[in-house]
Amino acid sequence: MYLIKAKVSTQRVFLALAGLAFSLTVSADFGSYQNHSVVEQTLALQTDQGELAITLHNPQAMEVFYQPNKVKQLPSFALAKTPIQATKPHLSSTKEQLHFGSDQLTVVVNKNPITLSYLRHGKPLVKEESGLFVHDAIRGFRFSLNADEKILGGGQRVMGMDRRGQRMPLYNKAHYGYETESQQMYFGLPAVLSSNKYIIVFDNSATGNLDIGATEESVLQFEAVGGRTSYLIVSGDSYPHLIDGYTQLTGRQPLPPRWAFGNFASRFGYHSEQEVRDTVKKFRDQDFPLDALVLDLYWFGKDIKGHMGNLAWDKEAFPEPTKMIQDLKTDGVNTILITEPFILTSSKRWQEAKKADVLATNAHGEPKTFNFYFGNTALIDVFHKPAQAWFWSIYQELMLQGVAGWWGDLGEPEVHPDDSIHRLDNQIATGNEIHNAYGHEWAKMVYENQRRRFPNTRPMVMMRSGFAGSQRYGFIPWTGDVSRSWGGLKPQVELSLQMSLLGLGYTHSDLGGFAGGEKFDKELYIRWLQYGVFQPVFRPHAQENIAPEPVFHDENTQDILRPFVKLRYKMLPYNYTLAFENSSTGMPLMRPLFFENEADSSLINNADSYLWGDAFLVTPITEAGVESVSVNLPEGVWFDYFTGQRYVGGKTIQQKTTLETFPVLVRAGSFIPMTQATKSTSGYSSKDLELHYYFDKTLKDSFGKMYEDDGKNPSALANGDYELLNFEAQHQRRRTQILLSRTHSYSQAVAIRQVSLIVHNLSKKPRGVTVDDHEVEFSYDGQSQQLTVEVDWSHSNTAISLHQ
Repeated sequence: MYLIKAKVSTQRVFLALAGLAFSLTVSADFGSYQNHSVVEQTLALQTDQGELAITLHNPQAMEVFYQPNKVKQLPSFALAKTPIQATKPHLSSTKEQLHFGSDQLTVVVNKNPITLSYLRHGKPLVKEESGLFVHDAIRGFRFSLNADEKILGGGQRVMGMDRRGQRMPLYNKAHYGYETESQQMYFGLPAVLSSNKYIIVFDNSATGNLDIGATEESVLQFEAVGGRTSYLIVSGDSYPHLIDGYTQLTGRQPLPPRWAFGNFASRFGYHSEQEVRDTVKKFRDQDFPLDALVLDLYWFGKDIKGHMGNLAWDKEAFPEPTKMIQDLKTDGVNTILITEPFILTSSKRWQEAKKADVLATNAHGEPKTFNFYFGNTALIDVFHKPAQAWFWSIYQELMLQGVAGWWGDLGEPEVHPDDSIHRLDNQIATGNEIHNAYGHEWAKMVYENQRRRFPNTRPMVMMRSGFAGSQRYGFIPWTGDVSRSWGGLKPQVELSLQMSLLGLGYTHSDLGGFAGGEKFDKELYIRWLQYGVFQPVFRPHAQENIAPEPVFHDENTQDILRPFVKLRYKMLPYNYTLAFENSSTGMPLMRPLFFENEADSSLINNADSYLWGDAFLVTPITEAGVESVSVNLPEGVWFDYFTGQRYVGGKTIQQKTTLETFPVLVRAGSFIPMTQATKSTSGYSSKDLELHYYFDKTLKDSFGKMYEDDGKNPSALANGDYELLNFEAQHQRRRTQILLSRTHSYSQAVAIRQVSLIVHNLSKKPRGVTVDDHEVEFSYDGQSQQLTVEVDWSHSNTAISLHQ
């Protein structure tokens, strides 16, 4: 969240420059095949250059681990430690080749020289161009690219959805105040997703580059200064199937606590306990729901510099923190604290940290100190078990005081000397070997310790930098210190989609923009917060020269935004069901339009619109003075959410908008469960449920669902402590029947729901409505074309029939 001008090492400059010519001058050779064996689901090949281990983790995913002789290896960070699926691999051998894998994904091993190619259902998928290369300090892989395939990936970058033709640094690095272009940002991913429906993840944490046909048009090249010579490969028959396989391999996002889907009060920053209390009161007085308040670095220091590493309450500014946290909790507001991994030599914990040996060291074993914006500092060695225990003890103490969530900042780390020494279990690694996994390991430390020490809580771990697979640690990323400008708003869909496709489904932006801004731009602010209703986390956040919270702006701004914030709360049943889908299958909450027509690869480039779940199509306004937007509408029938206007899809439309509305369309046939807005999710209940159904005469049947649990139990999915409601509509010439059923329940489930079924786009009043063949009363509004019927539902199979 700060602008740091760090010195760039000569080594990284050399890597960036030399890499352009590197691919042209170095060939790969993993030696001659000697023998092979199969142990369970791993094919092990011996060559005169080392060992190659290929493990079938699930029917559509493999780990490929080259282990050249005398080449240092680091652990895998991308792979989840979950049981390998019991899929018996097939193996066939000839003089020239081995075939190993499943019906869905097979690797073909050419024996001399050793190179690999892959088949999906027996047809060519992708192949190594020359496989592994190791040359002096640089190692990596080369794959062949087909002429027509498009490539997504690389994590947070602003360079368009199709990243083919780009060469990007793999070194997580802050980009303060970015707008419409950024080659290097907070959260890079050494991974690509192809329009040919495969994913490759280079499981290597070191400083490097990802060259997607930039240097050589037909070559994908990964290169790094060290690290693990391993990659993961996943195949899928569709994009959702591909993502499902990828998240089986790298881990699924645990369900966040329900309150994480509410409204956050956040800024840089609240200076005192009184300011915190006054801010919460302002939300309540102005009738804005609120679920969380985020405290920036002033909770442990009165100003910006000199205090980082204290990680204890400044009692002058926060005299009674435990009571404050409890009072907020009583009012339905959860407290989130910022922490950073830097211990300044001027901080109160410096001697303690030094004595406990928890800091990354120099070559002589002393704490590696360096200067950056906040002062002279060292870095906590989050890879070192004693350091993890020491760091966690601070988190544990604060959780015992009532802190509910964590914000890990500067976790790239923002300044990280290349020659820092980090201690893993049985080896050491330098800063440039381990840099990109630092935030990942930090999140793992927080997540796993919280699950162990506070087993009845769901971790909320908001961090801005990590690695492939970080999602399995409850990781909630944001897109960094974006400019508070239209240019800053414009790339936010691209950033979230790119991350979501590779597991990081909760990627979101500082709503309203963070950096700069000389005066309040009302239209920009409103448009950004409107977009925020349909992104994974609703968290306005900014430098305090312009208030990020809507309650501190003029009455008109509040009046426009209040219904949107309340809409966020009304949509909790729908949004929480998206979270369930994400945790179950990896399916993103924000989905790209190319999911709608996988045969049309041109849709990959579209980051103007996106799907929020299956029901909503959202097109953020990213320019001033816009009265309509161009929307590439997928097939089917769609309705303007605010006006009800009907559109036929399969073409580009102009959707009108005003400052009081927002370009949101709803797919015909959608079921959208809603509740009444409450002041916080602590008052949430779906006992009174609004079930919105978008009827259209072109449909024959429609389906929907709703997931429900207690919002707190971290084992709800694993233990079956949840409820799953199912909705179905069947259309006949003179009758529309809506079926309600429950296919899973648990002890805390609501016994009877009062369901208000609201049917949209019904052009004429029905002759009658029956519930399980019993005639009931209903209301019909001809102007809005909406029918409403009230049903007391005990969760037995129920049929609601509309007779035309």
